Amino acid sequence: MLWSLIKILVFVAAVTALTYGGTMLMDVDGGATIAVAGISFTLSPIEIVFALVALVVAVWLGLKLLTLLVATFKFLNGDETAISRYFDRNRERKGYEALSEGMMALASGEGHLAMTKAARAEKYLQQPQLTNLLTAQAAELTGDRRKAEDTYKQLLSDEKTRFVGVRGIMKQKLSDGDTDTALALAKKAFALKPRHEETQDVLLKLQADKADWAGARETLGAKLKSGSLPRDVHKRRDAVLALSAARDVMEDGKSVEAREAAIEANRLSPDLIPAAVMAARGYIADGNARYATRVLTKAWSVQPHPDLAAAFAEIVPDENAEARLKRFRALIKPMPDHPETKMLLAELNISAEDFPAAKRALGDLVETDATARNLTLMAAIERGEGADDSVVRGWLTRALTAPRGPQWICDNCQHIHATWSATCDNCKSFDTLAWKTPPATDVAMPAGTEMLPLIVGQEKEEQLPATTEIVEAEVLEEVADK
Repeated sequence: MLWSLIKILVFVAAVTALTYGGTMLMDVDGGATIAVAGISFTLSPIEIVFALVALVVAVWLGLKLLTLLVATFKFLNGDETAISRYFDRNRERKGYEALSEGMMALASGEGHLAMTKAARAEKYLQQPQLTNLLTAQAAELTGDRRKAEDTYKQLLSDEKTRFVGVRGIMKQKLSDGDTDTALALAKKAFALKPRHEETQDVLLKLQADKADWAGARETLGAKLKSGSLPRDVHKRRDAVLALSAARDVMEDGKSVEAREAAIEANRLSPDLIPAAVMAARGYIADGNARYATRVLTKAWSVQPHPDLAAAFAEIVPDENAEARLKRFRALIKPMPDHPETKMLLAELNISAEDFPAAKRALGDLVETDATARNLTLMAAIERGEGADDSVVRGWLTRALTAPRGPQWICDNCQHIHATWSATCDNCKSFDTLAWKTPPATDVAMPAGTEMLPLIVGQEKEEQLPATTEIVEAEVLEEVADK
């Protein structure tokens, strides 16, 4: 407000000064006579002042007009002038307005409008590195895949936009299911921008899907170096890739290399169940029972699993039921209250035909966490203790409709797998399988061949108690009836 007051006072002072000056000039005697072409003009002092001001203005306007004429002449000759710069700025303004409107239309889902605005922006701007991307995305939105692909190919010619073009075509090939071409494009995009996280993820997924375990491990290492992957997650996934490579080597008949790869995978992630099982079997094949026991015990202490118990049984395959029960104490000691430990101990006691001990081992598991497996174990225990057929059949009936229990489930799509794999069979996600209980709606019927999978190997099948064989037969009969 003070500044406004000062400006008003200055204006009033200026007007007062001019008025005073004009009054003084009017009071001055004399003047000036100007003769032009025989005509004389007599001017008073105040008229002389006005004439001088008019002359200055006229000279200034003349110079400006002369400058405009020179600029117009240069503009017509194609030279860079203020006029050309004005028109350029006007075209640029219109182009950026069209580009902005096109981006808004694209975000709003108006593909055809976005295409129109992109064409208008290209007309004014003539900068394809800006407008081609808008055109390609708008074409994809309208379903014009050919136009989108052609536009992405135009981006390949410029080094600044080559990555965008490769990435755009790669996404199109992925949506078409052409994973071979997509993999090649992903490698190219990765070479252009090794630190681009999305490209790393796509490349890693495609390499895992194509069983390119060596390439996937390199990509995983790049993710670690770029800081897009925590070190502990990298260690786990590197173990998954090493284990997958070990499986492929084993299928090729190279047992020694497979053992080494499995042992490396177990070293990278001791809690990875399939790696622990494979490493333990490698140690067993080498006659190193102590290392096999250590690997399996460590994995069991993190996540008890039937496959670990099965591998633990293979360490001494020809022992009797009592000796096996005693030896398994070392395995189950770290997690005595885990449901898997209780069922394992029950199976061991059933194999030793100590049915009261087996029932004590199960405890209240059939009530608090009933599954097809522990209910069938309870049926075997009742049969072994001489219970009526109605009692046994009651447990079997419950087992037929009970949840199966923990299984290998994809965290991404919830697909259930019979065995572990590095990638999901359904959604192809990498390292998403976890051993957990599926939702209550996913119920699987138990099969007789799955009863007592941990205690007796194929070579000792004939030593199973008669009660267990009866229960298995009854389960199969019930399943057939259903």
